[in-house]
Amino acid sequence: MIADPAADRAALLTLIKRLAIVHGDVILSSGQRADWYIDLRRVLLDGEAAPLAGRVLLDTTAELSYDAVGGLTLGADPVAAAMLHAAAGRGHKLDAFVVRKTEKAHGLQRRIEGPDVTGRRVLAVEDTSTTGNSVLTAVDALQEAGAEVVGVAVVVERGARPRIAERGLPYLAAFELGDLGLA
Repeated sequence: MIADPAADRAALLTLIKRLAIVHGDVILSSGQRADWYIDLRRVLLDGEAAPLAGRVLLDTTAELSYDAVGGLTLGADPVAAAMLHAAAGRGHKLDAFVVRKTEKAHGLQRRIEGPDVTGRRVLAVEDTSTTGNSVLTAVDALQEAGAEVVGVAVVVERGARPRIAERGLPYLAAFELGDLGLA
């Protein structure tokens, strides 16, 4: 099967609009209120949509060089897994990792699970980001662990771009709110 990035992107956008946009009063993880919510887990854990998301994020971040991908659990986990599998489907090795909110108090007491990120070029990911708090928490943990964070990527940009830019990191989004008809 020959990859068609434009077709993948169009198909993923259709699925996001159909499966992930929820209207109604919600409180975001940032504490802000909104009258709509983008529940990307409905997409990123869907058997049809997740492979598309992995391919679209790989295409979106093709200008960056990295060998591992992940971020703060839970928003980043399905993104990283989708990208890992999409890369394997293209014959490339891409590792994934999970950043815990706090260091584990038992076992190996690791904050970052998966392959070691020390000295590696990594991409921090998130499903969607409004304030950038979650993904920047992951960036801080990765840098503390000795990783070189080459950028941040999200499926949907909801407002975090200025905060990520303040940190001097490239910020790539597969979709903007306007693409979803929400801007």
